[in-house]
Formats: sequence, structure tokens, C-alpha cells
Amino acid sequence: MEAGGLEWLLVPMRQLVSWGAAGAMVFGGVVPYIPQYRDIRRTQNAEGFSTYVCLVLLVANILRILFWFGRRFESPLLWQSIIMIITMLLMLKLCTEVRVSNELNIKRRSFAVADSKDEEIKAPPKRSYLDFDLNYFWHWSKFTDYVQCVLTFTGVTGYITYLWLDSSLFVETLGFLAVFTEAMLGVPQLYRNYQNRSTEGMSVKMVLMWTSGDTFKTVYFILNQAPFQFSICGLLQVFVDIAILLQVYLYSYYPQKPVSHTTHPASTKAL
Repeated sequence: MEAGGLEWLLVPMRQLVSWGAAGAMVFGGVVPYIPQYRDIRRTQNAEGFSTYVCLVLLVANILRILFWFGRRFESPLLWQSIIMIITMLLMLKLCTEVRVSNELNIKRRSFAVADSKDEEIKAPPKRSYLDFDLNYFWHWSKFTDYVQCVLTFTGVTGYITYLWLDSSLFVETLGFLAVFTEAMLGVPQLYRNYQNRSTEGMSVKMVLMWTSGDTFKTVYFILNQAPFQFSICGLLQVFVDIAILLQVYLYSYYPQKPVSHTTHPASTKAL
């Protein structure tokens, strides 16, 4: 009787834990970007955040959704990809608006100075997705250009996946590319910090949340016996997160260049 009563209590508790873990998988991935989004909105400066992070996550999650059509993994992982794509598009929209706004402010100040010298200082030319200039890839002036790029990539990869969906080799390779691309998430930020010899402008909270989230995610993959690609690349992602945290420590205690406390307009290289 006592064992039966205990079992009656444990079953709903296990179910609640299962639902909680699934919810954490679906929404936990977007939580690290909330402090970064708020910082950019508050300071109107996106210089410290590399939007190539958005590119990596968009590609990874689009490929993961296509992988699902070939190998039906758990639904929470599918919903996580959908929510992450929406989040990355919102991040791109904000960063583009901030950068364009800062460029317009620079132009106005330049015109004000130029009036006294009877000369005109031109603002940087607008860049478009349809320019097909690789030197300015992912540095466009309008959010709609990023949306066009994402839709084109989705259409092309979706068509190829449809043609090769019966090939197990293609499907497994697609799954590996999806999670490996996501494992490289922190590399653009890692390289950007190395170039700047500083982590100024990057949200440390975001990276800490990356690390805790990726650790939880990797353990979830292993315990739920997700496809092996997920577990291997999850471990790689944790190592990259730790490397970025080491940069935070090194550049804070052993600065490589003078740190300015003034607000700088967003550079096009950051975006």
C-alpha cells in the first residue's frame, strides 16, 4: 500500500520534470540573448555584438528543421529551432536599425561641419543583398535584405533535402552539419574579441548563459539518447563557451589596449 502510494506521487513528479526539461530546451536557448538585446537597445550601440552569431544560428536551425524531416527526433528540439530562428531575426532587426541610425547621426554631424567649409562629406553607401558583393555579405543596410537571404537559403536547402530525403547518408550528413554549425556559434564572437583584444560591448551574462545552457543541453542529449551528432557537437560548443569566458578574464585583468568608456557609433564591421 505504501509502495503504491509512493508510486502515485512519483509518476506525476517525473512527468513534471520531463515537461520542465522540455520547456527549458525550447525556450532556454533564447534566454542568453535577452540581456544582449536589452544592452543594445539601451546603449544604441551594437558594436560589441557580432551578428555573424545570428548567421550561424539561423543556418544551424534551418538545417536542423530539415534534418527532422529525415529523422524524427524529439519535438522540443524542433520547437527550439523555430523559436531560435524568430529570436535571431529580432536580434538582426535591432542591430540593423541601431547601425543605420548611428550612420545617419554621423552624417548629420558631418554635414553640420561641412557647411562651414563648403564641402560635403558623404555617408557610407547603402549595401543590399542583391548587390552580390561578397565583401559586404551580411553587412547590409536593410533588415529585409537579411530576410531575403534567409528565405533563399531555406528554399535552396529545402529543395535539395526534398530530392535526397531517401538517402540515409545525406540525412545523417545534414544532421551533422546542423549541429556542427551550431557548435561553431561562439567562434565569431571569440574571433571578434581576439581582433579587438577586448570583450567590451559583449554581454558577459549572455556568455554565462550560453555556457550553462549548452551544458544542460549536452546532458539532455546524452540522457535522452539523441542522435550522436547532437552530443558530440554539444561538447564542442561548451569548450568554445569556456574559451570566451577565458577571454573575459584575460582581457579584464591583462588589458591589451586602453578601454574607452565613451559610447561609440556602431561599426559596419560589427554587423
